[in-house]
Amino acid sequence: MFRTNKIGFGGSCHWCTEAIFQSLKGVIKVSQGWIEPGDHSGGFSEAVIVEFEPDMISIEKLIEIHLHTHSCTSQHSMRSKYRSAVYTFNDDQVIAAVRAIEMLQDEFENPIITKVIPFKAFKLNNQQYLDYYYNNPEKPLCKTFIDPKLKILLSQFSNHVEEKKLIL
Repeated sequence: MFRTNKIGFGGSCHWCTEAIFQSLKGVIKVSQGWIEPGDHSGGFSEAVIVEFEPDMISIEKLIEIHLHTHSCTSQHSMRSKYRSAVYTFNDDQVIAAVRAIEMLQDEFENPIITKVIPFKAFKLNNQQYLDYYYNNPEKPLCKTFIDPKLKILLSQFSNHVEEKKLIL
């Protein structure tokens, strides 16, 4: 029996984030929609909840992949819709996430703006938009935004990619 954990991620379009995490070994399920933070930093924003097998992929590796596949150093005008965050479900995750972000800062020229925020609530997207990339790989949004992120995933984290899932 597998032991699974879950953690939330936000930072870019939830269709992009969903496709990235769906492509990883050790990820059991990705739920795509909107997360409300538990720290009063704003309302719901686009995000995913990732259920994963920690013996196959660590929380630290998931955070590293997340930081490298969205603009984690950019304070752009769409940040209320695309909050750069790691949403935690327990105190151990808070400690691991803060430590991981601090350790990874050296890999980025500018300061990482990604916040570690307690999870409060989740709203699942409409069924027609779930598994968006894998159901619509030829759509312009997928070609323009998701394919380049998956190419980063392949070039920097190929040993964590479930290649049979990728359709690039």
